[in-house]
This record gives sequence, structure tokens and C-alpha cells, in this order.
Amino acid sequence: MKKIVCFGEVLWDIFPTHKKIGGAPLNVATRLKSLDNEVAIITRIGKDTEGDEIAAFIKNHKINAEGVQIDKHLKTGDVQVSLNAKGSASYTIMHPRAWDHIAIEEHAKLMIAKADAFVFGSLIARDAISRDSLFEYLKCAKYKILDINLRPPHYTIETLLELMYAADFIKFNDEEIFEIAKALGQPTDNLESIIQWIAKKTNTKCICVTLGKKGAILFKDQQFCYNKGYKIKVVDTVGAGDSFLATLIDQLLKDTEPQAALNKASAVGAIVASSEGANPVISEEQIVAILNN
Repeated sequence: MKKIVCFGEVLWDIFPTHKKIGGAPLNVATRLKSLDNEVAIITRIGKDTEGDEIAAFIKNHKINAEGVQIDKHLKTGDVQVSLNAKGSASYTIMHPRAWDHIAIEEHAKLMIAKADAFVFGSLIARDAISRDSLFEYLKCAKYKILDINLRPPHYTIETLLELMYAADFIKFNDEEIFEIAKALGQPTDNLESIIQWIAKKTNTKCICVTLGKKGAILFKDQQFCYNKGYKIKVVDTVGAGDSFLATLIDQLLKDTEPQAALNKASAVGAIVASSEGANPVISEEQIVAILNN
């Protein structure tokens, strides 16, 4: 069992027909907890019904809620989600919301300092208040994991680069890494070359890039591992990348061999994409069945 702290946005994903609790840090935290880790989350919710329901969700999933702050003025986060015919999602993220104003708290610093890993995303840095808190918290962390989430217009290349410099492990999807490399002046379209270039530029020891239905690639200890993906019927992709990342973090922190870690993470991501919502319950039998297929 590892101690992991997740930092960032919690919110409601609002679909045309229903709504679900989400936010990448909470999705990652929920999956990490289901994999038998000691997990805490640092975030901020509104003093409203939506915030109360998220607080109950965190408690019900036995995630440490000592870092959950209450904002008396800003609403709990919400995102309008649209799905295309293939189940791929696009997002309209409301601003400002409570998670944009996460404060610095001393007990949160102590929690981060005691953790094996600190997981954060790029979206939380859209607002100066949460961004400043993040950089203060990063000073306390032993091992820093950055989840890149490019959601226009909520980022700048300057902030992304600063976050990448701070990280020990970065996860991108293929579109994100190509966009960032181009913005940084790296014109090649060879993915492996871009990964090695970013690793060297930012002094990052571990980089993972998800490739949608084509699988994922992991660069660790100067070695590449590949997974070509698993054939499934996509229901919706919301949260699939978060569960992939959580599983990969879990496996690598527990010293699983990198190829096996990547395979299991890819299997879990595929199962989530074949289910409705970001946090379906997944059994070990389901994972084994995908891996053996």
C-alpha cells in the first residue's frame, strides 16, 4: 500500500441526459483507492448541494478528505460534456469555480511530505490562486506526477513548461505532446524522438503517452515499452485516461516491471472506455480477461 496525494479540480460532468461526479484528480484518486492505496485529495468545493454530494462521494470511497476546502462564495465546479458518435468527449469548463481558489494549508503540506507520490494536473493552473498553491505544495513532494490536460483556453505554454520542469513523471496523450513540442520549437513528427527530447529538456525520468485506440507508449529508464491497445466497444471515453494513469502509477510505485505495468494500465483504461461514466467498478477478473484476449 502506497500513500498518494492528488491535487486539483473536483466537479460535475454534465452530459445531455445525466450528470456524474468527476474531475481528473478525483477520478485518479478513486481508482488509486480501489487498487488498495492510502489516498488523499486536496481540492475546494462550494458551500452548495453539489459540493455536499462530492464530499459524500469522497467519504464513501474512503479517500482522505482532510484537504477538501469549502468556499463560501464560489460554486462547486461543473463541466458541460458533449459526446460525438464515437463516444469521444469535448468539454466546456465553467470559470471561476471553487477549485480555482485552493488555498495553502500547513496540514496539507505535511500530508504531501509524507506521501510516496503527489499527483497533479495542468488544468488546475488556469487560475493564479490555485496555481500559486500548487507550486508551494510541489516544494514538499518527494515524487511529482503531472497529468497534462489541454483544455483551451485554460492554459499557456509557459505555465505548462514550468509544470513539466517540476515533474518527475509526465503523462500526455498524443495530440497534447505534439502540440506542446511544436510550441516549444521541436518540429519532428517522430513520437519517440519528441519523448526523448522532452525528457532531456525537462530532466524527466519517466514519460507516458496514450494513443487512443492504438494503445500507449512508456519511456522509463531510457527504455521504451509499447502497448497496442485492446479491442473494445467504446461507450464513452470520460475518465478512461484517468484510470489508465492511476493504474500505471499504482503499478510503477509497487515496482511492477514497466511493460507489465503498461499492459495492466491499458487494460483498465479500455474497460472504463467500454463503460458509462468515469469510475465504474472493475474486478480483477475483468482485467485478466482483457489481458488474456
